[in-house]
Amino acid sequence: MTLEWEQVIVDAADPEGLGRWWAGALGWVVVNDEPDEFEIRPAPDRLPGLLFVRGTLPKTEKNRLHLDFRPDDRNAEVGRLLALGARHADIGQGEQPWVVLADPEGNEFCVLGARRG
Repeated sequence: MTLEWEQVIVDAADPEGLGRWWAGALGWVVVNDEPDEFEIRPAPDRLPGLLFVRGTLPKTEKNRLHLDFRPDDRNAEVGRLLALGARHADIGQGEQPWVVLADPEGNEFCVLGARRG
């Protein structure tokens, strides 16, 4: 038996808008651009992807699941993501070697520092 990770589903008030934001942030391609079901992937034939679907409930608390990214240059990447429309987020993390940001709909994600070792 095998199990392949296909995608992460993200509820969104505006699936297309949020999906396009993440496609730009990650440099991924759009593989489905329906207004209520917008999917992006690293490449058309590469998994996993992110699938943005219309959510009916507003975000009211910290995400139970979030994405972590490890760029070559954390500070440069944080600056780039802020320029794209991300914002700093406080989820009670205090002083840490990573930066917590939120996408345009408030979904938190972390930008990690350089890998040690």
